[in-house]
Amino acid sequence: MLHPSYSDLINVINSEVVPGDAPVVQSRYSIVIAAAKRARQIIAGSEPCVPGYGKKPLSIAVEELYEGQVKILSEADATEEDDN
Repeated sequence: MLHPSYSDLINVINSEVVPGDAPVVQSRYSIVIAAAKRARQIIAGSEPCVPGYGKKPLSIAVEELYEGQVKILSEADATEEDDN
């Protein structure tokens, strides 16, 4: 069982969205893709943002998302970042 739950992760990730704006994450699929991408970064040698001794990369990635150490960018934010 995944802890925290998908709904908890969605709530945490969307907690900084201004009312009236579209949420960053709207589905479980988005959470899975973001966690998998971060886990691959950790496997490739990226330093974890949370203590993860003895944990699997996916568990570390989920914990990072839940604690807000890693952010999921909306498509608009990602486009702006690419332009800079």
